[in-house]
Order: sequence, then C-alpha cells, then structure tokens
Amino acid sequence: MSETTPVFRLHWPTTAEVPLVFDSPHSGSWFPDDFRHCRTERELRDGEDCFIQELFGAAPAHGAPLLEASFARTYVDANRAETDIDTDLIDGQWPHPLTDSGKGKSGQALVWRNLSDGRPIYARKLSVAEMQHRIEQYLRPYQSALKGLIEQTHARHGVSYHINCHSLQSVGGKMSQDGEGTRRADIVLGDRDGSSCSAEFTEVVRAFFANAGYGVKINDPYKGVELVRAFSDPAAGRHSLQIELNRALYMNEKTLKKNDGFKKLQDDLSQLIAQLAQFARSKKTA
Repeated sequence: MSETTPVFRLHWPTTAEVPLVFDSPHSGSWFPDDFRHCRTERELRDGEDCFIQELFGAAPAHGAPLLEASFARTYVDANRAETDIDTDLIDGQWPHPLTDSGKGKSGQALVWRNLSDGRPIYARKLSVAEMQHRIEQYLRPYQSALKGLIEQTHARHGVSYHINCHSLQSVGGKMSQDGEGTRRADIVLGDRDGSSCSAEFTEVVRAFFANAGYGVKINDPYKGVELVRAFSDPAAGRHSLQIELNRALYMNEKTLKKNDGFKKLQDDLSQLIAQLAQFARSKKTA
C-alpha cells in the first residue's frame, strides 16, 4: 500500500438498511512510510485482527454498513481515545489533555510502545508532531466515520445497534491482563459490565454463539474499550457491543494463514448477522 491508501474503507448496505452498524478497527495491514519502527512487518502484525473484516463481510448484504480501518493497529490504535497517550513514548512535553486508561502501563495506549509480549516497537521516541499527525490524519477520520454512521442510523430508525469486531490471541501473552498462558474462550463479548448496551442485546449474541457450540465469556478478559464506550448510550437507544473471536478458531496464529475452521466460522457469523438484522429491525421506532 502507498500513502494514497484510504485511511478506512466503508462497505455500504446492498439491501434495505437496518439499524445495525459493524466496524473493524484493527484489521488493517498498511504501514505508513513514517512509521519508523524497529521490528519486521510480520512482527507488527501480531497486533492485527487478521481477516476480521472478511469474517463479518456479510453485513452489507443484510442491510448494515461495515467500516474497516486500513492502517495497522500498531501504528495507531483506532480503539483508543486521543487523550490516551503513553508519555514514556514522547520526546518532549505533550501539550494536550491526558487520560490514563491503564493501557500505557503495558505499552499499548493510543500508539503502542511494545507488542503484547513486551518486544519494543521503536528504538527511539516519537516527536509531539508525529503523534499529532497520527491523531489528526488517521485516528480522527476513522472515529468520525464510525460516529457518523451510528448517528445517521439512530436518526433514521430511532435506535442503533453497533457491533465492534475483534479477534483475540488464543492464549494470554506476557503483557495480557488475564495472565501469560491463560487459555481464552472461543468468543468474548464486551459490554463494559452492561453499560454500553442493553442486556437483551448481549444475550441475543451470547445465546447464538452458545447454541452454535462455542464457549462464550462476557467481559472476561476484555470488556470493550473506547469505541463501545464513546458512541453508546443505551438509555437513548444507542447500543454498542464488542465481539472478540478466538484466532485459533479460524487461523494459524504463527503463519497468519486461514485454517480449516475459517469457512465454518464465517458461515456462522453470516447467520448471526442475519439474526441481528432481524432483531434490530424489530426495535425500530422511526
């Protein structure tokens, strides 16, 4: 990819729209020229949600837009607030407001300092100008696009349901909050302890996966981060839920190639999307 690569790709519905929005903030594999990292691109892809945009690719056929980031998660993490700055990575004084999500401690705030196993991404610090560039040219356009989709959906239908699509490593790494070596569930749903969507919406998704034979956990080890926090307001009819798919279900985590389970998971997700489209349609108030 080149510097003319779009920051994101938006796949519009190809049938009648429903109040449902999907986004994949971590499936991009574009490494902008100014990254100036000290790792191989293969190493940097350890942070990538490989194939997630493809696994959820049926969304437009069921009336829901699908937004996907093009840029690599390790360049700038679209699922972080722009104030979530790791000051240990900055050369100089950061001149803007700061919030501490706790991600900086593990080196995985807005711009990652290291990979999930602790390997450093840079042999240098980033200038204030570099950090501002990544915020202005990459983070804000993606988050603004997602916010716009949710707001437009809500305005048209009186309600919106947002699925934030992710993958997770099958086993916890060195920097993982659930501990190194911890084996993860097949599916992890995050609703920020019930604050980002209705319990009904979480249960619809949980029951689908459980009935399909998957092991499901809720808010363990991931509860959802910025994108389900910032744009949700269940009391006002804006619901956001994070879905994490265990990578071992569909890919080889060492080679980053699809495995024999890919097609089954993709088919199951297509059925989930169809069910969610029906559910969301039944909740329209406008």
